[in-house]
Amino acid sequence: MSYSHIRLRKFNTKKTYPEQSLDNDLSMSVRAGNHIFLRGQVGQALDGSMVGTGDAAAQSEQAMRNVRHLLEEQGGKLADICKIVIYITDPRYREDVYRVIGKHLRGVYPVSTGLVVQGLARPEWVMEIDVYAVIPESRMKNLPEPPAALQWKDTADKADRAKASARKRKAARKTR
Repeated sequence: MSYSHIRLRKFNTKKTYPEQSLDNDLSMSVRAGNHIFLRGQVGQALDGSMVGTGDAAAQSEQAMRNVRHLLEEQGGKLADICKIVIYITDPRYREDVYRVIGKHLRGVYPVSTGLVVQGLARPEWVMEIDVYAVIPESRMKNLPEPPAALQWKDTADKADRAKASARKRKAARKTR
């Protein structure tokens, strides 16, 4: 079975940031061949509910639950993680955040970059983790198809963009 890009859990930033005028189409995860790229994970459950406001350890725990779940949806495992980037908004959170992440990644040995930043996309988020993983070739041939309800393959993406462009052209003609 071969894939070009499989995009799961697509969303638009209008719903994520309703107080802003953003309108970007994004995905929570993308598998390109045997590489998996995850959207930065924070203390927010995959249903959008906030977890652990003001609690760096609780947010880290939720972020790592999300990481595990998103990797598994794409056929990956925590053991497939190669690189992580950890963002924290206060150096005092480092110990709590790294302790939780370390618990989940014990024995994995990814490369890691840690950054202290002035803020994240939402003020209640105090940590974020970016994850890059590679599924070993030996497991690729046995991967099941991801759940259809979560999929957004590139071919559908192109068709969706073409339909959206046609709708915009039609709407523009009506306003003339």
